[in-house]
Amino acid sequence: MMKRQNIPPEDDYEIRCPRLGHQISFSYCRSENRGLPCFKTLDCWYDHFLVEEYFRKELTPEEWDKAFKRSGTTKMLSLLELIEQAKKGTKEE
Repeated sequence: MMKRQNIPPEDDYEIRCPRLGHQISFSYCRSENRGLPCFKTLDCWYDHFLVEEYFRKELTPEEWDKAFKRSGTTKMLSLLELIEQAKKGTKEE
């Protein structure tokens, strides 16, 4: 068994992205979020190399939090807020 390292794979190594539905390289995931990593990068790449260790060295604590600390807003809550906004917009018309 090969020892996992904290070095990301080359761009010719691709995995399936659960968000996009097709193959992508780590370099895309690394900067997908306005120059920061995609919030799913840790989940997607942990089997392939020591991705958390890599980002702990590469990112500042602020960048880490911005990329990987999820806000308290869940998808369901976001949808409910959007529905309420739409209802208010309809009533005004």
